[in-house]
Amino acid sequence: MTATNTSTYTSALDAGDPLRTFRDQFHIPRSDSGSEIVYLVGNSLGLQPRQTAEYVRQVLDDWRDLAVRAHFEGECPWMPYHEFLAEPMARIVGARTDEVVVMNSLTVNLHLMLTSFWQPVGKKHKILIEAGAFPSDYIAVESHIRARGFDPKDTLIVVEPRSGHDCLRMEDLCQAIEDARDELALVVLPGVHYYTGQVFDLPQLADVCHRCDIVCGVDLAHAAGNIELALHEWQIDFAVWCTYKYLNSGPGSVGGCFVHQRHVGDIDRPRLAGWWGHDKASRFAMRTEFRAIPTVEGWQLSNPPILSLAAIRSSLDVFHRAGGMPALVTKSRQLTGFLREQIERRLSDHVAIVTPTNGGAQLSLRVVSPVVNGRQVKRVLDESGIETDWREPDVIRAAPVPLYNRFADAATLVDALEACFRSK
Repeated sequence: MTATNTSTYTSALDAGDPLRTFRDQFHIPRSDSGSEIVYLVGNSLGLQPRQTAEYVRQVLDDWRDLAVRAHFEGECPWMPYHEFLAEPMARIVGARTDEVVVMNSLTVNLHLMLTSFWQPVGKKHKILIEAGAFPSDYIAVESHIRARGFDPKDTLIVVEPRSGHDCLRMEDLCQAIEDARDELALVVLPGVHYYTGQVFDLPQLADVCHRCDIVCGVDLAHAAGNIELALHEWQIDFAVWCTYKYLNSGPGSVGGCFVHQRHVGDIDRPRLAGWWGHDKASRFAMRTEFRAIPTVEGWQLSNPPILSLAAIRSSLDVFHRAGGMPALVTKSRQLTGFLREQIERRLSDHVAIVTPTNGGAQLSLRVVSPVVNGRQVKRVLDESGIETDWREPDVIRAAPVPLYNRFADAATLVDALEACFRSK
């Protein structure tokens, strides 16, 4: 893209955007002056769809009017409510409906998956994770290692980028897996790295893991609702994700979990079990023996929070009306590509882009200007009504989300950055 960044040009881009009307379906926060802010942190907390209040209100009304009978009566009974989400969520991550369930939080689901899929045998007991993993993932993995009597220094393999680089090269990652194949039992990596925005080649990752008889698990916190996924086709063994970032379901909302079809029927697989994962036909017989549902639902623990599921159902309906992930990714590439081109063309002396060119709806920016540092720039953006995200030690994350961000938002960010460096 080489056209001059003018208001006329960005207006034309926005006018030609087939998803432009979806912005009006979200609540856009406003500044103290009453003007809409430029919200570029959908990778941290997505905006609220306007229809979400209606979906949640329906649950509240059923609770008020039907009370306990709402488990089985009403427009959307609570007992099977999570089942209403399986098919639309499966479309988001490229899975079968029996492979996807909405339950718990991301880290709880990761603990459940580690219990079931990390089965150390003899010298084949190690777990591989990337350097700079999101702390929650690292803490969860290390806690399992210690709980089973292993020492992380002996059991945890941490793969680092090459010296002077922020991102891992897939060839280095695959080589590390190959080199440790006789000792490695499990790999846990992200779909999109939270800090750098790097998109990992998941089909390549799954292929090398399975050739080496290693379980492949992924954290999709920054991938679900952001990039196109095909978990079933790629043969990923398990995946976990949250729904409050790109999936716009509200703070602390219920997470998602995927287990590949070849595993879900193994009802004898070790697991931490709860009665909501018990065979539905005999669940209310109130017996103490456990028989897992032969789908991913067999990993459920308790009945889910319906108010949160209602917000997720609202968001997934918006995704469906927008044309699903193919339509969103098409705009995302254009929008993020536009932002990248403008930064590279106008700010190359002051800003380095950490994110590789195949990233999703995120650019991680490092201020390299001799006249101002990253924290100062972040403060100026905040004061200008431009919401971005700071991640230690030195990255500003900007996430232009295709459902509600415009090309004009990206242009406003670049204009503000340019003015900041110019004034200094």
